[in-house]
Amino acid sequence: MARWPALILLLAAGASAQTVKVRVGNATRELALEQYVAGVLTGESSIFQSREALKAMAVAARTYAVRLRGRHKPEGFDFCSTTHCQRVDLDAVTSRLQGVADETAGEMLWFQGKPAFACYTRDCGGRSEDAAAVWPELAAPYLKSHEDPYCAGAPWQWSADPMKVVDALRRAGLRAPAGLTQIAIIERTASDRARTLSLDSVRIDAGAFRFAIGRELGWNLVRSDAYEVRGLVFTGRGSGHGVGLCQLGADRMGRPYRDILAFYYPGAVLGLTASGLSWTRLGGEGISLMTTRPNEDRGVLEIAERVAGSSPLPRVQGIEIRIYPDLDWFRNATGEPGWVAARTDGRRIQMQPASALRTRGVLESTVRHELLHVTIEAQAAQGLPAWFREGLAGYLEHPLHSGAPPRPSDADLRQRMDPDKARRAYRDATRAVTSLVERHGEGVVLGWLRTGLPPIVR
Repeated sequence: MARWPALILLLAAGASAQTVKVRVGNATRELALEQYVAGVLTGESSIFQSREALKAMAVAARTYAVRLRGRHKPEGFDFCSTTHCQRVDLDAVTSRLQGVADETAGEMLWFQGKPAFACYTRDCGGRSEDAAAVWPELAAPYLKSHEDPYCAGAPWQWSADPMKVVDALRRAGLRAPAGLTQIAIIERTASDRARTLSLDSVRIDAGAFRFAIGRELGWNLVRSDAYEVRGLVFTGRGSGHGVGLCQLGADRMGRPYRDILAFYYPGAVLGLTASGLSWTRLGGEGISLMTTRPNEDRGVLEIAERVAGSSPLPRVQGIEIRIYPDLDWFRNATGEPGWVAARTDGRRIQMQPASALRTRGVLESTVRHELLHVTIEAQAAQGLPAWFREGLAGYLEHPLHSGAPPRPSDADLRQRMDPDKARRAYRDATRAVTSLVERHGEGVVLGWLRTGLPPIVR
């Protein structure tokens, strides 16, 4: 039997393995990452005038999604569709917004090799907030408070009704004095925003106060923590927490999206994969190995050369194997869950640490399976179904002679939420192709890779 628990569960070349589960209304939908990004652009920034600002928002929304995937995992999905996560409006996605998502596909912000915390705010009021003032546990030097000359949000004012304020705070589970007469700011953040309030003699966190008023009385009252208060009258500027990309400023900046991102996330790196790693390249034009640990991983190149030479398929040149130093880096760079050993896109193979695969006894089988996929995808006829491509890789690695089961669907092969379901789908695909070889011969079946499946098999 093949070592199925360690089988590399990958997609066809060029297809994104990254999906997210989003709760929309009463239904949970599994969306491709770029579809989700387009939905966030629609929900969060559809009124933007600047296409470059939209592109910056797409990168921020994508990075946020990869960094925080699983935020609602106990409830069975990754994200809700409200501003608690990112507001999503899938029904109103336009070709313009989907085009922006596709144009920046895969681009994310990285810090020390991992996705940055790419939060954003509606209007910083002329000065951004330090992330530590909102999330004390967050170490994000790229989210420090700084002046924003591009943002000039309109001021706002609110005269609080003391009885409504007390009722709203108590409904939110917060303490409030019985007869509120005065609110004062007794502590401020580095950006001069309110940190702690005094409601007569009761101290309360300013952020908790704003959220309680917003949830109970409306979000257009205390729009940010950047305000002065006299008695019960608030006069403020900005809207939202003020951390990260300021949407109003970004839309007015008039600069390329890379410059926008560099301004709002200084120190974070824009890239397609985990930037910040020091890669060493081993090997030649046929197969090269990118590694951060050349002494430990050099043997993988030797395995790859030996395995490639024994394949029944024509050898492919220009293959790159990239080995990440730990599981987190692999997951962040590829979007794959931890139970997937490797991912192949075109002629690039991205793998979990070789030491981890070697400990599980699956290093060589992982390399073999991925190299088979590179050669299969290099020759595959257009429209060749995923079950055949996946099953052919499984057959060439280790045939499964147990009849012809129902062919698995593309959805079962590509889903990343249920490992047992994925493994069953790959077993079924391998059995289906093994059955075809038993009936028609290996040479004939291999020929279908280039010509496409005949009508009797489709």
